[in-house]
Amino acid sequence: MAKGYWIGRVDVTDLEGYKAYVAANAEPFRAYGARFLVRGGDFECMEGAARARNVVIEFDSYEQALACYRSDGYKHAKSLREHASVADIIVIQGYDGPQPGDA
Repeated sequence: MAKGYWIGRVDVTDLEGYKAYVAANAEPFRAYGARFLVRGGDFECMEGAARARNVVIEFDSYEQALACYRSDGYKHAKSLREHASVADIIVIQGYDGPQPGDA
């Protein structure tokens, strides 16, 4: 089964408000088995437009990733983020097929 991912690109406009979002998202992320693969960090935008902060979160499945986003716990956290940042977030199914060099 392919994993699920959240990919977020964020510009924080209110750092204290964003900290409240981070505190509130911990419980739904824990409940749905979220694992941060990217959480901020240095980057270079090679093409297109960028935001200041990038996040990639892995879930055991696409269904778990969707369920977390749609959960009441995350809805509450999201309500805090909406006043503290501008974000683009997608939930995407991972790829579980052949890779370059596979026979």
